[in-house]
Amino acid sequence: MMDQNVVSHKMIAARPWKENTLPERILIIRLQAMGDVVATLPYIQQLRNSLPSTTRIDFLTRQEVEDIPNSIVLFDNIFVIKGGRDLKKQIVYTSSMLPKLFRQRYDVIIDLQNNNLSRLVRKALLPKAWSAFDRFSPIAGGERYRMTIEAAGLGRNWAVNKFSLTHPKSGKEILEANGWLEEEDVVVLNPAGAFSTRSWDLNNYVAFAKSWLHLFPRSRFVVLGTSFIAPKTMILKRELGDSLINLVGKTTPSEAFAVLQEVKLVLSEDSGLMHMAWVSGIPTFGLFGSTRTDWVRPLGDHTFFLDSSDLPCGHCMQEECRFHDVHCLTRYTPELVLNHALALLERVERTSTINS
Repeated sequence: MMDQNVVSHKMIAARPWKENTLPERILIIRLQAMGDVVATLPYIQQLRNSLPSTTRIDFLTRQEVEDIPNSIVLFDNIFVIKGGRDLKKQIVYTSSMLPKLFRQRYDVIIDLQNNNLSRLVRKALLPKAWSAFDRFSPIAGGERYRMTIEAAGLGRNWAVNKFSLTHPKSGKEILEANGWLEEEDVVVLNPAGAFSTRSWDLNNYVAFAKSWLHLFPRSRFVVLGTSFIAPKTMILKRELGDSLINLVGKTTPSEAFAVLQEVKLVLSEDSGLMHMAWVSGIPTFGLFGSTRTDWVRPLGDHTFFLDSSDLPCGHCMQEECRFHDVHCLTRYTPELVLNHALALLERVERTSTINS
């Protein structure tokens, strides 16, 4: 049974801040994975903007996903949990950190992870107020992050898709070092679906790119990410030649994040890079096959996605299609995707003009 002092804000477990003055020290916890950590940042940025500059906001995360949080001007301190993906090592390391964290005397802890490790920290530090992420509701992750931050009792929250980078010119410098000219539009192609049921055919990417170049000849395509997509990138490079810049395996996560700040459009399958794009306010087009988009869809007027939710077999989360044709993605033609991409860019431009 929930403690009588614990309240629920739209199904978020929380003990909200009730003091007459604003808190001085806040700890936010999000441990994994890179895409999920990045997806919290627009909501934390809005919290940062709403509080006095004297309010300290610290972040607790895992070592392997600290790069991007460290690359933006947002947190006062970032504490990292070592131990790789070994839970026992993580627990040992976290336990050794607790005295140091306890000495910070946090007023509020916002637990955007809500697993055994984050609950251990939250309970051990005895904050006056706290809130904990709802892990299972069929609501987009970003919306649940927003609700969790609001539930802490510090006012309304929303996504702020603009960050100050610690090295603001690094993305442009990386692109220029690889042959990009500043007058060229940059479009990111990201065929990074983990399974065949989350992957749009490479021939479709090629056809999309060639049609795009016909409309916008002053464009360059970029592929970013890990060696996981290197084989696909080699095929794209062979077909698109000098119009494609291959940065696979050549950037850190924070450098890839900086490059994304310079692009016109991201066309992406379900991946961490897609989250890095939409949280930055970049026009982001998501292609989803078997993925549950109620959890991971990109949010905001600058995003659009195609998914499988309209099919009887949709959101199956299977690695292989039971019908052997991945119908949820093969039905989306390059022409259809291009038309939706152009409509997305038109909407973003129209919204920008209205708000300017």
